[in-house]
Amino acid sequence: MKVIVFGATGMVGQGVLRESLLAKDVESVVSVGRRPTGVRHAKLHEVTLTDFADLSPIVDDLAGADACFYCLGVSSVGKDEAEYTRISYEFPLAAARTLKGLNPQLTFVYVSGAGTDPAGRRMWQRVKGRAEAEIIGLLPNGYAFRPGLIIPTHGAGPRSRFFRGAFAVAGPLLHVFDRVAPKYSTSSDKLGRAMLRAARGGFHTHIIQHEDLR
Repeated sequence: MKVIVFGATGMVGQGVLRESLLAKDVESVVSVGRRPTGVRHAKLHEVTLTDFADLSPIVDDLAGADACFYCLGVSSVGKDEAEYTRISYEFPLAAARTLKGLNPQLTFVYVSGAGTDPAGRRMWQRVKGRAEAEIIGLLPNGYAFRPGLIIPTHGAGPRSRFFRGAFAVAGPLLHVFDRVAPKYSTSSDKLGRAMLRAARGGFHTHIIQHEDLR
């Protein structure tokens, strides 16, 4: 199986990249991002992209893929709707459309978030809800993952300095929380394994809620 990971330098992307490299049935991994991951592995091929709305410069690298794990995203804090829509709607749709042209049966996992709602009151809920609906409508094996609290494991962590500091302080408490209230949290490695599960056999529904991602 050949898989593609968008956003492998973020916390979620780091988790699925690690699990994909460990998986025996994954023969190759293509990481697509703005910067190198710093990971060295015989299975891994990295490509950099400056404009995620246009994947034509890397289409040869994407050919032959069986699954795509789209983990690229940003917080809506400080973003207006146009900027957030470009990153969280236009970019993943460009990837989904390009990959459909290469393999219509490809599994495409879009990492959304708990509370996503195309009719929601918050801007980010609506934007991600639109992206979910269009990806699922475009690809028969399209999935939207809606994780809640994600606990970083095996060295994974957020890119933001603020969130890295917050996780460093709260880390021990988060792991306790994961043990006592597991229905509200998951970890970056468990989330990565859930994405691989989607690629191997799929889920019973195309919108995967938090409780099914452990």
